Amino acid sequence: MVWFSNKSLSLADQHIPVGPDNVLPSSVVRDLGVFFDSELTMKSHISRITSACFYQLRRLRAVRAQLGQEVTGRLVWPFILSRLDYCNAILALAPLQRVMHAAARVVYDLKPYDHVTPTLKALHWLPVKHRIEFKLCLLVHLVINGRAPVYLQNHLTTTAFMSGRASNRSVSNNDIVKQSTRLKLRDRAFSAAGP
Repeated sequence: MVWFSNKSLSLADQHIPVGPDNVLPSSVVRDLGVFFDSELTMKSHISRITSACFYQLRRLRAVRAQLGQEVTGRLVWPFILSRLDYCNAILALAPLQRVMHAAARVVYDLKPYDHVTPTLKALHWLPVKHRIEFKLCLLVHLVINGRAPVYLQNHLTTTAFMSGRASNRSVSNNDIVKQSTRLKLRDRAFSAAGP
């Protein structure tokens, strides 16, 4: 059981009896490799990702002279970029973009204050924000073409399946209906962000 709240637990809720044991609450829980804090700020998860990535970058920088640019670039993918891409749609982007800039500096052996944008273009690395948009577009494309898992297909509705829209031009375009949301957190859901 996970309980998210911006209010602290009362003394009665500090110990939850489960059989003969008492379960103590935790301020951070891990689910599928993502660390959620009690207020859903994702600060703990971002902190862990950035520290793990910078640790790997320090290790790569130490052997970069022996590896060369091409091998270093290939090693950055599994050690750094895969961590940035995993569940990045739920995260704040600025710390992850700093990790990507540091990874590009390691690959091209740049100094800390060298401009990194041309390097990112040379490596063909999309910024973190655009990587998220690319993944969303890919998932929507798979849903439209019927190649996505059923649980994703159930979250999107095309205009062809809406009553009263059978004669609209949007039916032939296979347009997707955008669901309106009132909360910023819900805007990140696939059903809202996908369309």
